[in-house]
Amino acid sequence: MNAVDLRSDTVTRPSAAMRRAMADAEVGDDLEGEDPTVNRLQALAAALLGTEAALYVPTGTMANQLAIRALARPGTDVLCAPRAHTYCYEDAGSARNAGVQMRPIAWSELESALAGPSHHLPEISLLTIENTYMAQSGAPMAVEVVTAVAGEAHAARVPVHCDGARLFNAAIALGVEPRALVAPCDTVMFCLSKGLGAPIGSVLCGPVDVIERARDDKHRLGGGWRQAGIVAAAGIVALETMVERLAEDHERAFAFAAALDTRWPGCVDLDHIRTNIVCAATHALPPSILDDLAREQVLAGTIDAHTTRFVFHADVDDDGLARAVAALDRVPATTFP
Repeated sequence: MNAVDLRSDTVTRPSAAMRRAMADAEVGDDLEGEDPTVNRLQALAAALLGTEAALYVPTGTMANQLAIRALARPGTDVLCAPRAHTYCYEDAGSARNAGVQMRPIAWSELESALAGPSHHLPEISLLTIENTYMAQSGAPMAVEVVTAVAGEAHAARVPVHCDGARLFNAAIALGVEPRALVAPCDTVMFCLSKGLGAPIGSVLCGPVDVIERARDDKHRLGGGWRQAGIVAAAGIVALETMVERLAEDHERAFAFAAALDTRWPGCVDLDHIRTNIVCAATHALPPSILDDLAREQVLAGTIDAHTTRFVFHADVDDDGLARAVAALDRVPATTFP
């Protein structure tokens, strides 16, 4: 019996339709812009998000780093959320790749942060937002919030990049079109290899001039792949067939969160469980819970010293949810705090 793998939504295996599309993909040299399947994927992504252009790249981290290189200026600050992926989980790439430093802030501090250069603080050249916000149980950022935050930044002549790794989860949870969530932003990236279930790849979308600069940097960073249409074909299937079903992941995540909260009250904030991620307070869980669950063939992990994470995706069906919940009941009572 396969394990119920809740470590991430990056662990999904390509669907049968994806495998067929990959086998039959028409390919060319993407470094020369000649791969027709990559070009189709990029056109589809740009159309879905209402941008002028798009660029298919291997990973979400590369997409974020390309956007930061293209939009920010060396020797400046880039604003972000306190636990943003660009700040916490990209190995300080922005400092090395773009010569900038990330400055985490709460959105309530945005106005004063933007005014900082007038008070001898570092210049700010970019604001990044994350939708969904992974560290807060994948909380979606509503259109009105994105509009307000981006509006403040633009009023200060600061561009905005959206790390939309799970953008389509946000759109489904909020009941809005993805393009509405990113319309106020200058660039956006989203992952095909997370909730959408493709085996590899992310897409950076934005204006033609920015995407062309990002394309050049993609090659400099070693992302000039060749017949990439083989994997881009799976990305097209993901966009065409895997978006609406994200609601199932959201429902299962909430059911699992409720099961956690029933057993260890206060370990999760159910109000934040709106997409496919459940972040639980590690101190409120049995200390050996990850080892205990692993023995029951249920896998999970942590994202920092204080947070245990469970992520639902296309490879976890109702039976997988039931197995995960049943495993909670077999966590030994002697391991309770």
